Amino acid sequence: MAELMYWEAIRRAHDEEMARDPMVIAMGEDIGVAGGTYKATQGLYDKYGAERVIDTPISENGYTGLGIGSSFLGVRPIIEIMSVNFAWLATDQIVNTAAKVRYMSGGQLEAPVVIRSPGGTAHQLGAQHSARMEKVFMGIVGLRVVTPSNPRQAYGLIKSAVRCNDPVFINEHELMYNMKDVVPDDEYFHPLEGSEVAREGKDVTIFAYNISVHWALQAADILSRQHGIEAEVVDLYALNPLDREGIRDSVSKTHRAVIAEEAEPAVGVGSEVMAIINEECFFELDAPPMRISARNVPIPYNRTLEKAAIPNAQDVVNGVLKMFGK
Repeated sequence: MAELMYWEAIRRAHDEEMARDPMVIAMGEDIGVAGGTYKATQGLYDKYGAERVIDTPISENGYTGLGIGSSFLGVRPIIEIMSVNFAWLATDQIVNTAAKVRYMSGGQLEAPVVIRSPGGTAHQLGAQHSARMEKVFMGIVGLRVVTPSNPRQAYGLIKSAVRCNDPVFINEHELMYNMKDVVPDDEYFHPLEGSEVAREGKDVTIFAYNISVHWALQAADILSRQHGIEAEVVDLYALNPLDREGIRDSVSKTHRAVIAEEAEPAVGVGSEVMAIINEECFFELDAPPMRISARNVPIPYNRTLEKAAIPNAQDVVNGVLKMFGK
């Protein structure tokens, strides 16, 4: 096991898949000569050349469409959209082409394309660079959506996504690129469906994904040490499809559920998880499910207001204590 940063794990997955298959290419803004805004493609331009590590113009709709079109012909592109805010410009290509082509062509065409993009609130980047779009893409039929919370997942999910014949959207977080964790030395393929129990517990389940997994784990530690409440933390790394069975199993064990997310609450991951709990676990519940979400405002630029707009570990602790009447 090697300890790698999040960006190093992403780069390693790119490198291994490009070395294995000459039809795997990488494309996006500044991913070549500059090595990527977050260093996730560093050194690959020198190793594989400009024909396979393609610096694109600033035209998300254009290069995303080019990558999706090439995937119809056997190319397996890994497309990086520099910020998920800019993915709005490419939604027509992602939603109306990549996600639908198999169905529209009667199975004659597939779009084995991987689209990576970082998002989330990342220290005073302003409302136009702090989007949480996972809840938009998870509602698109035909598009797989995953969101790694650590380097091991980032490495394994990219490798699995490259070899999948479905289009896969990988939602990363800008604050996690320098996080470290162990990654297997040998090839590791992470399933594109399911969830992971990041911490075992018996009293309440905290469902989280992406960066909120880290708040949930911090909250679970505080709850255990200071309040004697043992929280189970479930990492919902796959958002489409959601792991209904995993959600049901954990709630049936703990009988309480809190959903922690950085995004605004309306029409989000928390809403969908709560719907699954109410549909499939209603009679297992000892308390109503609870969401811990961002304030319903565009993310402010001011640092103090920015911190106030998004939840943290203490908010999760407070929510759990309220559920227990403390």
